[in-house]
Amino acid sequence: MPRESAGLLLYRSDHGGSLEVLLVHPGGPFFRKKDAGAWTIPKGEIEDGDEPLATARREFTEELGLVVDGPFRPLPSVKQKGGKIVHAWACEADLDVTGFRSNTFTMEWPPKSGRQVAFPEIDQAEWFDLDTARTKINVAQQPFLDALLAAVSPDD
Repeated sequence: MPRESAGLLLYRSDHGGSLEVLLVHPGGPFFRKKDAGAWTIPKGEIEDGDEPLATARREFTEELGLVVDGPFRPLPSVKQKGGKIVHAWACEADLDVTGFRSNTFTMEWPPKSGRQVAFPEIDQAEWFDLDTARTKINVAQQPFLDALLAAVSPDD
């Protein structure tokens, strides 16, 4: 059975009425110098028995230290390159992410050094217009942007 993750795609209207979406950049040494195609929606793995939307909300709070209350619009799920299924919900919210606080993970770094180093799970969070978001987001998650655009309008 494929692994599954759940996440939230936050959106807002900019001052000109165009949509912006919130994306996050993974922390740690493997993503340090990656930009285009490395960003993602805030998401995390669904554990056995967990409800996907509850997972999405929990992961959003863990990765950004912020809470969003909804309402939540389900988006069609996508399958990433490695086979993971990602479920997402859109939510309109205009959050200030400049002071976000991410949880951390620990890994051996450098490899085979025996040294354990803590890294933030998310090292950047930014609002992007849809055109920029298409170049930043993991290509498998681009359909979330299309589904969002079909589901809402800037005047919504």
